[in-house]
Amino acid sequence: MAAYKRVLLKISGESLGGNAGKGLDTACLAAVAKEIADAAKAGLQIGLVNGGGNIFRGLQGVDKGFDRVDGDRMGMLATVINALALKMFIKAEGVPAEVFTSTPMEPVAPYYMRDKVVRLLEKGGVAILAGGTGHPFFTTDSGAALRALEIGADALLKGTRVDGVYTADPEKDPSAVRYEELTFDKALADNLKVMDRTAFALCEQGNIPIVVFNMTVPGNLTRLLEGKAIGTVVHK
Repeated sequence: MAAYKRVLLKISGESLGGNAGKGLDTACLAAVAKEIADAAKAGLQIGLVNGGGNIFRGLQGVDKGFDRVDGDRMGMLATVINALALKMFIKAEGVPAEVFTSTPMEPVAPYYMRDKVVRLLEKGGVAILAGGTGHPFFTTDSGAALRALEIGADALLKGTRVDGVYTADPEKDPSAVRYEELTFDKALADNLKVMDRTAFALCEQGNIPIVVFNMTVPGNLTRLLEGKAIGTVVHK
């Protein structure tokens, strides 16, 4: 039995940039697109939010002299570039896909409207929701949580390169222990870097669990649809 019918999948921009996490790596794009397309073909309704850190990260730009507001706008545009690339690769897998932007950008992509997104999801297409919230000072994590609430997602899935949430960074601390599940309160109290506090607050308010899982393992997204215990679940 399927664990989820409709999800909001959040992936980082760096995951599209290969080993260096920069630019666009066609092999990474193809792998991510195949995972998403396979899950969509299996019946999962997927709204997708991607970051733009492989091209430009607004907050880091502040330290280099960029104005925060314009820097964040540049970051939003970077997510649109990634979204357009993902759309092409998902469609190449035989699944309809459309990019919707948080600020008007026609003819590049249609402006985000919830009802249009939901109709696409119900028809088996993938909706790629680019541009964050459309406002500076908000991360794409917050944008993902907001869109998850708006489209009525059963869960917010955060695809990473590790298999869940750990007591410490497992890539730096070999003694780190993975959580199978934990509450929003504990994640905040222990300062676990799952998502930012705004995203946490939105998901907690809307009672939407966050599932952190390894997106680089082929088939993991479909296994989540099948109800397999993959990654770490953060809940109330």
